[in-house]
Amino acid sequence: MSIAILASRAQLGIEAPAVTIEVFLSGGLPRFNVVGMPETAVRESSDRVRGAIINSGLPFPRERITVSLAPADMRKTGGRFDLAIALGILCAQKAIPARSLENTEFLGELSLNGDLRPVPGALPAALRAHEAGNAVMVPRDNADEAALARCAVYPAATLLDVIAHLRGNRSIEVAPAIRPGAAETEGPDLDEVRGQSRAKRALEIAAAGGHNLLLIGPPGTGKSMLARRLPGILPPMTDQEALETAGVDSVLGRRVEVSRWRMRPFRAPHHTASAPAVVGGGPGPRPGEISRAHNGVLFLDELPEFSRHVLEVLREPLEAGVITISRAAQQADFPARVQLVAAMNPCPCGYLGDKHGNCHCSRDRVTSYRSKISGPLLDRIDLRVEVGRLPQNALRDSGAGGECSATVRQRVVAARTLALERSGICNAGLEGEQLEALCATSDEGLSLLDEAIERFGLSVRAYHRVLRVARTIADLAGGGAVGAAHVAEALSLRALEQL
Repeated sequence: MSIAILASRAQLGIEAPAVTIEVFLSGGLPRFNVVGMPETAVRESSDRVRGAIINSGLPFPRERITVSLAPADMRKTGGRFDLAIALGILCAQKAIPARSLENTEFLGELSLNGDLRPVPGALPAALRAHEAGNAVMVPRDNADEAALARCAVYPAATLLDVIAHLRGNRSIEVAPAIRPGAAETEGPDLDEVRGQSRAKRALEIAAAGGHNLLLIGPPGTGKSMLARRLPGILPPMTDQEALETAGVDSVLGRRVEVSRWRMRPFRAPHHTASAPAVVGGGPGPRPGEISRAHNGVLFLDELPEFSRHVLEVLREPLEAGVITISRAAQQADFPARVQLVAAMNPCPCGYLGDKHGNCHCSRDRVTSYRSKISGPLLDRIDLRVEVGRLPQNALRDSGAGGECSATVRQRVVAARTLALERSGICNAGLEGEQLEALCATSDEGLSLLDEAIERFGLSVRAYHRVLRVARTIADLAGGGAVGAAHVAEALSLRALEQL
């Protein structure tokens, strides 16, 4: 009888809790049993491990094999434990020294011929291994993302490579730590949008303060063009933000693009997308579009066409910056700190108020269309801007594009720097005493707000959002106190308040 103990990591949301793998060889009829709440893919590891060991030219024990995955009350998924189980069997047979398994965590799925296949969630696992002071052995295809964690990463191609390394016959070189510098912003430039100075101003304010934005206008007025240019004027992500965002892609099994390390994500789900697709879910559960847009932009085009259920489940994540997916057996938290940009037509046909269109929508149809967006959701959108149709001569004017994204981004970065130095967060996140202290305005500004409350029936949440937007406008002007002019501009950027 013999036993071997190894360390690995499970996947729970974007977390990677530690798993201790114990392999016990005992007498009796040959049998391979895996315990510790394994799902089907984990139970099937017995066949993959047996095939990989035999086809690698190594002896497979003709004994009773018991594999325990601890803690026993945590669900285990996927083929990520294959490598650790195979090494545990070989260690229990004295084929590799037990000492070589210390201070190292093992991740990897085995093919039947002994090749190592990549697994999802390698980056979160490497980050937690680094925190625990351990090295990590991963498949070669996971090496780049794991190296972002700056821990000792050993990339292996086959089971035989791992065994040779552990025996000291042939060492696997540690993958070089990867921490890319700030990348130049790619993508469409703001100067490609003709006219629309008011909408561009709203885009700049939204970028500077982290505010949510709703663009309202007829089809073909450039709403989508404007939204897709928001990432280009946002500041580059910090290292921590980049790691969080890359961690979401890693959990989904998507290749982490090191070249786009600091570029903020832009996600634009179709309006037919289901709630699990947008907010996350499934048996895993898995992150949705809102988590894939973490630290970036979530663009919802044709906002009223989305399912009412989808829009309502977005309310809490937009406020809290995190979404919790609860299942009977487990609960997973996914990051959801996004900047929402939405677009909609003024009516079902899209031509209400358009001089170049002919709207046939009745008042009831218009009301029904707009009522698809609930008041609580609308309260979470700071800026609402009408995007009108341009005159034909503006489209032909080669100089009508205005400032480029780089120029606008400089002002955005300067304004954000002021906010972060002052409070440590973007203006859109100001709450409580911070909000009252930093967004205090003059008596004239308060009078404007009182008038707006009486005229439009602003909720308390909407009132606070106007103050936050005014604070951002003041920061774009160089900082200082929030004045009446800043409040007036903030109020002017709340079109269709009657929605």
